[in-house]
Amino acid sequence: MSTHERSDHFIGIDVGTSAVKAVLVDKTQEIVAQADVALATSRPHRGWSEQHPDLWWQAVEHVLGQFQQQHAGAMARVGAIGLSGQMHGAVMLDAAMTPLRPAILWNDSRSGAEAEALARRFPDLSRETGVMPMSGLTAPKLDWLAHHEPALRARLAMLMLPKDYVRLKLTGACITDMSDAAGTWLLDEARRAWSPTALGAVNIGKGQLPRLVEGSEAAGTVQTGLAARFGLCPGVVVAGGAGDAAAGAVGIGAINDGDAFLSLGTSGQLFVTTSSFRPAPELMVHAFCHALPGRWLQMGAMLSAASSLAFASDLFGAEVTALLAEAETAPPAAPLLFLPYLTGERTPHNDPDARGVLFGLTPATSRGDVVRAIMEGVAFSFADARDCLARSGTTITEAGVIGGGARSPLWLQILSDVLDVPLVRYDASARGPAFGAARLARLALTGEAAQEVCTAPKISATITPNPRDVAAYARRLPHFRALYQSLKSQFPPLRDAG
Repeated sequence: MSTHERSDHFIGIDVGTSAVKAVLVDKTQEIVAQADVALATSRPHRGWSEQHPDLWWQAVEHVLGQFQQQHAGAMARVGAIGLSGQMHGAVMLDAAMTPLRPAILWNDSRSGAEAEALARRFPDLSRETGVMPMSGLTAPKLDWLAHHEPALRARLAMLMLPKDYVRLKLTGACITDMSDAAGTWLLDEARRAWSPTALGAVNIGKGQLPRLVEGSEAAGTVQTGLAARFGLCPGVVVAGGAGDAAAGAVGIGAINDGDAFLSLGTSGQLFVTTSSFRPAPELMVHAFCHALPGRWLQMGAMLSAASSLAFASDLFGAEVTALLAEAETAPPAAPLLFLPYLTGERTPHNDPDARGVLFGLTPATSRGDVVRAIMEGVAFSFADARDCLARSGTTITEAGVIGGGARSPLWLQILSDVLDVPLVRYDASARGPAFGAARLARLALTGEAAQEVCTAPKISATITPNPRDVAAYARRLPHFRALYQSLKSQFPPLRDAG
């Protein structure tokens, strides 16, 4: 039996915001096992969002241990592991590769002033780095640390992204991939290399950053002791992997020019694969490297998507499924508007101070009305992203859907009606970035062509727009946009009052 025949299983691990998720996949790309461990987020101050990196590693240890206990035979056949993760997080390590502090996450808005200063000082750099400097991105966080925690900033030896801390624990290597590095505001996207100008802007040296590889490239092997502990053979490859958005694209085969999908996870993305680097930072479009060589992406990014429903679930003390059932009875485009800016917003506003707003309440407003308004508000945000992409020259005529929110037929219909495009739901829509990471692991081990491995899953449903509701939502969208503009000046005083 050849090495590849013995090593015909693959693991994908996604270091998400709400959970670490893992899948064990066989040579036919069927999922043999899956596991997840929930993660808590710390918010010690208003606008802050943190997780300690060691919590991610503990969660990874748990899921790998679960696979070893329940699927020992399959684990012995694993040839490679792929990693995916939440983007933009700042993981700061000292010279001993120990975390200096909790990681500052993508939905942390503390570095808004630093982002604005970078935009003023380097007005043209965003066309190289693919996006305007925003508070959630990695680079402005470094300036915040220099201003507020200078002693700690002085001890910084290595800046990492969340999934790459897990790689460090697995392999001992400091490596990241192009798609995750793209979200730092430190990468020259066209050259697929660290940007000397951007590094100088935030006073970080190339030696303080991981080595860059493509997502489908080998990036270390599992350390011998860990391999033995989890029932893996020696020499298991760890692939470069990808940021969660790009990994999700690989998982549904969105690897060709023009392939589009929207992700309804904790955050939201409207994602289009491109064959060249096409920056449009003035429109708040993110133009980044894809997880595969010679491919890039354009993306509208929203900070609160399915997390808006989780917020409603916590607020009402009810399960999301029960709330969705109540929303089914509420009329579409009712006179109730929700701004889903619970932790600020990127596309199209780049406003870390923006906050959630529920507008139009009356004594007759029901809980179902509120939940439907929340779903519609998220859909209107996707419409904003669609229009930003259109202004950059990218038109979307059909899109796939992935993420936990894709399980709701009601939400998919609302999105299709608001966007006025057909949406495709896949049999594997809930597999998400972990499955894409497993595909990258396979490519890193076998060298197969991406087109052969990264195929689209079977379509389970196509959701088409309802012309009557398309017209109703088109009438409501200008009011949604006007509400933000009316309140924009009021958000900063709320921040300062806290």
